[in-house]
Amino acid sequence: MSDTVAWMLELAIKPGELDNMKALMNEMVEATQTNEPGTLNYEWFISEDEKSCHIYERYADSAAAMIHIGNFGQHFAKRFMAVFEPTRRVVYGNPNEEVRKILSSRGGVFMGPLGGFGR
Repeated sequence: MSDTVAWMLELAIKPGELDNMKALMNEMVEATQTNEPGTLNYEWFISEDEKSCHIYERYADSAAAMIHIGNFGQHFAKRFMAVFEPTRRVVYGNPNEEVRKILSSRGGVFMGPLGGFGR
């Protein structure tokens, strides 16, 4: 299995925050794409009723995940929590203890590798 670490974050968009969420998403996507070469996927999805959002994130390894976690905390966490109510985080792969500890404190459910492949 690979060293990649991924997670799916499920979020409720707080009432009245849709425009703020979209502006924040654009800023976060641009910053992640520009400053985090170890981020392999960073994809946002919104429900048809625009009340919930999923973010799929995949990192080359735990070190790349930690870079993202640090950038998020330093630049975006406060505004993120103002527009979202996290409802679930499912983590995939074999994150190191540092990543596991941080994601556990944020309610992460861990799913270890079983089989399959990635391209």
